[in-house]
Amino acid sequence: MGVFFSNLFSRLFEKKEMRLLMVGLDAAGKTTVLYKLKLGEVVTTIPTLGFNVETVEYKNISFTVWDVGGQDVIRRLWRHYYQNTKGLIFVVDSSDHDRIETAAEELNAMLAEDEMRDALLLVLANKQDLPKAMAVHELTDRLGLHALRGRQVNTHTHTHTL
Repeated sequence: MGVFFSNLFSRLFEKKEMRLLMVGLDAAGKTTVLYKLKLGEVVTTIPTLGFNVETVEYKNISFTVWDVGGQDVIRRLWRHYYQNTKGLIFVVDSSDHDRIETAAEELNAMLAEDEMRDALLLVLANKQDLPKAMAVHELTDRLGLHALRGRQVNTHTHTHTL
């Protein structure tokens, strides 16, 4: 999966260092994804009450990835992480049918911010291995990704079972 991110971002940016912001609702799997990128393995995590930050190295690119908690009270603080963000990784729990509209609202609010207007967007459809997980086309529709104009959007699926 690290190769996917590296290839994607290396084509779009010539910088050797870049800041990525990874957000999503609580329990979407952001921290698990972060440490899979960093360590190459799935680790057991606990809910993130603030943020995790890690540097992920691949070839000549250094990604500083900010994994910010997704609880309601913390989501109000996401805007403080927007400055100098080159790419946004929005992690969605594919099996969370009850909160997909909330995820869509949060994503659209972020993308409306001036500081995020040029950020590349990757939507990571996580937990595809779970029963009743929404397919990528359903997530794309429910998140309103087809309505985004002037922004490059990539959707990638990921599975993890702890």
